[in-house]
Amino acid sequence: MYNKLDRRSIRLYGYDYSQEGLYFLTICCQDRICFLGEIIASEMILNEIGKQAKNCWLEIPNHFNNVKLHEYVIMPNHIHGIIQILGAKNFLPNEKNILYNGTKDISPLRGTSKTIGSIVRGFKIGVTKWVRQNTDIYNLWQRNYYEHIIRSNESYQRITDYIQNNPQNWMKDKFHQ
Repeated sequence: MYNKLDRRSIRLYGYDYSQEGLYFLTICCQDRICFLGEIIASEMILNEIGKQAKNCWLEIPNHFNNVKLHEYVIMPNHIHGIIQILGAKNFLPNEKNILYNGTKDISPLRGTSKTIGSIVRGFKIGVTKWVRQNTDIYNLWQRNYYEHIIRSNESYQRITDYIQNNPQNWMKDKFHQ
């Protein structure tokens, strides 16, 4: 039987995903089904769901004012994008002002409202709401997402090139069925 507590995290242990930096994300459709459009002559042609995904992706900075979008591509069954979290810490209240059950909580502050995870979650929710209202698709997204912390200019350039060339390389893509 499946136990939710047995799931292994694919996140970097102990890393603060709300901290300033560049993150390469891949968000996949459920079962790698091509819900977002198709590649024709090495060009991505978005369908209505793909267009909604694009709109929601471009709206991310309007919901997270500490986020800047970099290169991205919407593919038939996944999205690649680089998101930058800009230097803005202390999103949470000051520790001495937090009360838990009437007493001060002395545990370390851990918030998820401005993390990469919350950004991805908000994006998925936005697209999913539209999809459920306008189609008969219920499960659009794979449960998790992939991320890579970009730590050098060389890595950034390599990932940017990969994103830009993804439609031309669709037949060789590991997400191609």
